[in-house]
Amino acid sequence: MDEIRLGTVELKFAGIVWANAPVSSGELVKLCKQELGWSKSTTYTVLRRLCERGLLQNKNGVVEALVSEN
Repeated sequence: MDEIRLGTVELKFAGIVWANAPVSSGELVKLCKQELGWSKSTTYTVLRRLCERGLLQNKNGVVEALVSEN
């Protein structure tokens, strides 16, 4: 399998998902606001990008990691 590289911001975001998964997308927005100071749109933009890369999944409003933290 190819190595997955994450930038600093993406890694912080993924860390929130790993620590709380499965997590509702609404709760994820709240967590990112508290921990990263992000707006709702920023959270959804990064979530969409990581879903497109196959790292995360947002199915029926529930976000889960498709790859482990290791």
